Amino acid sequence: MLLSIEKLIYGGDGLARTPLAADGRNMAVFVPFVLPGEKVEAETRQGKAGFARASVSQLVEASRDRVEPRCPYFQRCGGCHYQHIPYERQLEFKAAILRETLLRIAKIELSSEIRLHGSPPWNYRNRTRLQVRTAPEFALGYFCCGSHEFLSVRECPISSPLINRMMARLLELCGLDCPAAVEEIELFADADDEHVLAWAFCAREADGKELLRWAELLQQELPEIVGVTLFASRRLQGPSEERQSENEAPTSLKSIAQSGAKAIRYRTKEHEYQVSAGAFFQTNRYLIDELVSIVTGDASGEVALDLYAGVGLFSAVLAGNFHHIFGVEASQTSHGDFVQNVPANVKAVGARTEDYLTSDYFRNRKGRKRPDLIVLDPPRMGAGKKVMSSLVGLGAPLVRYVSCDPATLARDLAPMLAAGYRIDEAHLFDLFPETFHIESVMLLAR
Repeated sequence: MLLSIEKLIYGGDGLARTPLAADGRNMAVFVPFVLPGEKVEAETRQGKAGFARASVSQLVEASRDRVEPRCPYFQRCGGCHYQHIPYERQLEFKAAILRETLLRIAKIELSSEIRLHGSPPWNYRNRTRLQVRTAPEFALGYFCCGSHEFLSVRECPISSPLINRMMARLLELCGLDCPAAVEEIELFADADDEHVLAWAFCAREADGKELLRWAELLQQELPEIVGVTLFASRRLQGPSEERQSENEAPTSLKSIAQSGAKAIRYRTKEHEYQVSAGAFFQTNRYLIDELVSIVTGDASGEVALDLYAGVGLFSAVLAGNFHHIFGVEASQTSHGDFVQNVPANVKAVGARTEDYLTSDYFRNRKGRKRPDLIVLDPPRMGAGKKVMSSLVGLGAPLVRYVSCDPATLARDLAPMLAAGYRIDEAHLFDLFPETFHIESVMLLAR
């Protein structure tokens, strides 16, 4: 097919349309690694009712904006989607996609500009999850684009310099006789990019003693690694336990073996956090302070709610401006850190947000003061109807919604706006440059 690319859409693809058929209809075609205005010859890879997915067989007419990708694995690795686009244009496209998604899904038309918070586009990740292959030889890698096929890599330009050095050293040492049971390894670097906390996911029938010997050897040969935790594989977990995205930690993890520290200290401008192996923490090491500043802002008062609170990134800062904070986190690992990271005026609640908001505490609200501020940072699936209905009922004058998916954001905002809230500010934080992912912060008031 000869296609003209109309625009970029959420998910990383470009949108094109087939010529009109005899019945006057045409079909949407989604094509990756393109730019608006380009003409391409494309081959259909997957056809469904009303649309098709295709890949570029030849670039017929390239956009003036197109640049050479920096990463040798681009278009094969499934991690990045926009390396062929200049960074400033990536921000513009993401802002347009966010605005259009809100309008298309929930008829939300932003009256104000979207404030852009850009990031250095390379070496920004403080955490990288790598697939592990032990035979026929040790290799680290990612899944290929659109599949679960293993792609061996030797570097990752969007990961921090220290993480890249750790990858290179592991490959140089041939994995230090890495046990065949190891399926994935995750590396989390501190704010100074000097120390790493590592954790791995292993087959559930793995020999704990063998894994422990390997973990100890890792620390011996790579002294930057302060600790290694070995968890049972996630691949055999049920749907309720699986991670929905990298913005969400599972509610529980089963440890098989442990060597060295179980947690690392992460220093931000406002606070220092304990972050344990398996806990969620923001991935972009350049934008954490700016994100916290916008979310916590100049808000103050008596009571605040921090929902999907993680290790307490926002609660720890809000504690200085509110007398009482109730932070809710379902992950046992993150909740354990949350308790350690916040002062006495923050109550760390270990529960699912939807359960907590419908608990007796909120059913019997007589005499209880309504929250002055609600902060929520849900996973990619969003907060959902039950949570948003509860928030409307609470009637807080200020709500700060941190979103990692514009579609679920649009769905969740609709009942808030229908109840009289307005969007005072819309922010786009580019926490994941070179990818299609969009992190946004909506400041609502009523």
